[in-house]
Formats: sequence, structure tokens, C-alpha cells
Amino acid sequence: MLGWAITFLVVALIAAVLGFGGIAGAAVDIAKLIFFVAIVLFAISAVVGLFRGRSSTRL
Repeated sequence: MLGWAITFLVVALIAAVLGFGGIAGAAVDIAKLIFFVAIVLFAISAVVGLFRGRSSTRL
């Protein structure tokens, strides 16, 4: 998912250099949205991982 955010950021930078303001702005907004969604999903998975812990299978 962070790969998609980086892809949209690169698209935004290229569009900005070439003078396409509307496309650059839209790509930046999409990149921000995907980045924050990825951060939230990472935090949720980290919390779930802490609560689940590791199960012991020793006998």
C-alpha cells in the first residue's frame, strides 16, 4: 500500500514539473489518503499483534 502512495507522489511531482496543476493536486491528495490509511492499518495490526502474543506449544 505504501508503494501506491509513493507511486502517486511520483506522478504528482512529474505532473507539477510539467505544469499540470490539477492532476498534481489530485495525485498529492490521493497519495496522502493512501499513506494515512496505510499508517492506520499498520497501527491496528501492531495492536492486534501485541494482544495476541505468541502461543506456547511446549509440552
